[in-house]
Formats: sequence, C-alpha cells, structure tokens
Amino acid sequence: MPTIVLGRLLPANPDLNIEVIVDYGLTDIVAEGFDAGIRMGEQVAKDMIAVRVGPDLRMAVVGSPAYFQRHPKPKSPHDLTRHNCITIRLPTHGGIFAWEFEKKGQELKVRVEGQLVFNNIALRLGAALEGLGLAYMPEDLVRTNVQAGTLVHVLQDWCPSFPGYHLYYPSRRQSSPAFTLLRDALRYRD
Repeated sequence: MPTIVLGRLLPANPDLNIEVIVDYGLTDIVAEGFDAGIRMGEQVAKDMIAVRVGPDLRMAVVGSPAYFQRHPKPKSPHDLTRHNCITIRLPTHGGIFAWEFEKKGQELKVRVEGQLVFNNIALRLGAALEGLGLAYMPEDLVRTNVQAGTLVHVLQDWCPSFPGYHLYYPSRRQSSPAFTLLRDALRYRD
C-alpha cells in the first residue's frame, strides 16, 4: 500500500483540513458527499477522473517455512484447493475473495478455503507468519518477510502486476485550491 505523507501539506497550510476514512466497501463518494476517494485503478468508475497515487502492485502467495515442512509447495493455482488458505472477506467482492492469477494471458480465479477468514490484512499476515496457512497478500507488504526467510513466496510466475492506487473524483467537480494542492501532492511520480 502506498504511504501517504500529509506532512508536506499541513504545516504550511493551517487552514487545510483533511478527513481520512478507511473502508473496504466501494463507497459512492458523490452520494456520501466526499470530495475524492482512493481505489485500485481497476475499481475506479469510468465517469470519474483518476490520478495515479501509487505504483503498480503485485500479489504474492506466501506461507511460513514451518507450513511448508508439513505441506508441499503448490506448483499451480489449482493446487491451492488442497491447502489451508487464510482467506479474506471483502464487502467489495460479495463474500470470500477469490484469489486471482494470470500466466501467459490465461486468467484464473481460485476459490480457496481454509480454517481462517479475516477482513484485515495484518491478521492474515500474522496467521501466515504463525504457520497457520497460505496467504494472498500484496507483495510489497511481505517483501521484508520473504527476504528475512520468515515467509516463502510461491506461484510467483502466476502473480502479474496490476494498476495500483488512484485518487478519483467526479469529472463535474470544480477543484478548489486546497483540493488541487492535495491532488498534486499525492500524484505518483516514477
């Protein structure tokens, strides 16, 4: 997930107030009266203006070395149906999230099962580190654990990158100077 640094805006602009609401739902920002929202690029409605605020992302299937001492590493996404997978329930997907894969143009969604279901990324990471199953996590969030050897990344060739986070807002919206300042500060630069 991108790190949003608001310190560049607030000390220099004491009249600028920012309210941040974190929600896994696909909130209608117009109906709710918000100026803007942040979503994955593929989730932004076509009638919105989208500004990239983070790099492309990639998912990773990870498990602990202890888990892999008891279970063979999956060689394809279909093998996941024989594993204890740590799943996530997201309101944006209408239930348990199906893990998404792609290789050589072949897209595949796998409905995995397991003993644990969370709606929180930190709990999934903790369960994977404890050896309780395999987790499907943003690669940047598990990179340090993989490098340290506390997690093992599998199925790497099935996990392509996808559009990262975008700030989005209605196209009919007249931008205030404060909103323009926020948008420009959050804009992703390679």
